[in-house]
Amino acid sequence: MTAYRHPLIRLLDRTSLVVQILIGLIAGVLLAQFLPQAALSVGFLGGVFVSALKAVAPVLVFVLVTASIANHQRDQQTHMRPILVLYLLGTFSAALIAVLASFAFPSSLALVSNGAELAPPGGIGEVLRTLLLNVVDNPINALLRGNFIGILAWAIGLGLALRHAAPASKQLLADLSAGVTSIVKLVIRLAPLGIFGLVAATLAESGMGALLDYLHLLLVLVGCMLFVALVVNPLIVFGKIRRNPYPLVLTCLRESGLTAFFTRSSAANIPVNLQLCQRLGLHQETYSVSIPLGATINMAGAAITISVLTLAAVHTLGIAVDLPSALLLSLLAAISACGASGVAGGSLLLIPLACSLFGIPNEVAMQVVAVGFIIGIIQDSAETALNSSTDVLFTAAACLARDEAAVAVAAPQP
Repeated sequence: MTAYRHPLIRLLDRTSLVVQILIGLIAGVLLAQFLPQAALSVGFLGGVFVSALKAVAPVLVFVLVTASIANHQRDQQTHMRPILVLYLLGTFSAALIAVLASFAFPSSLALVSNGAELAPPGGIGEVLRTLLLNVVDNPINALLRGNFIGILAWAIGLGLALRHAAPASKQLLADLSAGVTSIVKLVIRLAPLGIFGLVAATLAESGMGALLDYLHLLLVLVGCMLFVALVVNPLIVFGKIRRNPYPLVLTCLRESGLTAFFTRSSAANIPVNLQLCQRLGLHQETYSVSIPLGATINMAGAAITISVLTLAAVHTLGIAVDLPSALLLSLLAAISACGASGVAGGSLLLIPLACSLFGIPNEVAMQVVAVGFIIGIIQDSAETALNSSTDVLFTAAACLARDEAAVAVAAPQP
């Protein structure tokens, strides 16, 4: 006997989550346009959704990575090295594209230098020191603050230690991982309501007028991100899987990039990416590590943001810089930004460091950060969509290449 289910529940089950999110998006735009006060009042829905994702993501990563490593069989391989290579190659390529675009289409900002003297560059050592301290952070504190570098370090260490635990202990970890995953699935089902609230409140509060003053800068930023997402990344994936990459690229952009665009947090999108990897049939022992790792080190969008905004400041102040120096800036900024893109607007916090490499004083650099927050309605959303969707894309490419290589080896030779 089949249990009765409300027609609305059946309709939701038959409608894909992406379609539901698009409906929420359109409804949010219409509400902000015609009833702005009501749109502001529903903003709490978006806040609840993002808070729920951020709350569950650290626990999920810690439990999933620990359980995956603890239950790892000795004859299995996680094959993380190819994914790390893809992450580094993608970030380097994005930095190169951003530098070339900044030289081809230089942007200007409204900055007030107040005659401040340009100081020598410095500060990268402090950033690297902070990263090292994040690795050895107290695990409870790391979970509370969403410090994913510390969470990964403790999860990997604890998982390795528990590989020699009793089978019952390993099964407990597996059951705990399944339980947290079920909670995550429930949170993700709330995405349409969350997107509705986020879009309605953002458009009602800020509108699009604030973006017009920086339209050229936005075009350069978003243009670079689109070029990386639709040209550079497919070329990298094609080099890995040797077939048409666009079905996989578009799937990742649609299923992962869309939610990341509105949550504006790579960390909050980790549960979405893990579920997508499961639907794609990827290896859990691989994606359970590569996805949270990608949320902290796969920084293509952040490399573009830091490079373009810093070079815009350099151009505005009339500082002479050659192409190799600008590329060095991008690479240093991207490396230093590890972990900063887990939260909304994280890459903007690295702009003063990047500006200091050209001797731009902090009071001027903070004006560049302010510009970043003004255009962040689009910039940060597009950056996070690129960062997060690329985590799944490169993980899937590495897993597919691995499976095809295994099939080729197993096939009988003529």
